[in-house]
Amino acid sequence: MLAEWTALVCRELGVDPAKVDRDAVLDLTKEVAHGVTRPAAPLTAYLLGLAQGSGSAPEGAVERLTALAQEWERTTAETTGEK
Repeated sequence: MLAEWTALVCRELGVDPAKVDRDAVLDLTKEVAHGVTRPAAPLTAYLLGLAQGSGSAPEGAVERLTALAQEWERTTAETTGEK
């Protein structure tokens, strides 16, 4: 069902499905939802799409955002002085 939905959305939006790394986006949103907060997952995916659509997303953006989400709790704890 996910493959069918992805194909349908790509057709509707005029996106080449070969350019969509569905698994990477799903992994990214999983890490954001669990590492930051659930509502940040779709927002992050949307912002990534905007950046990629405008050509401003850096190379390795998905990997970088995934790493940021994985480090979020530790980074914010260090900033706020919590352990």
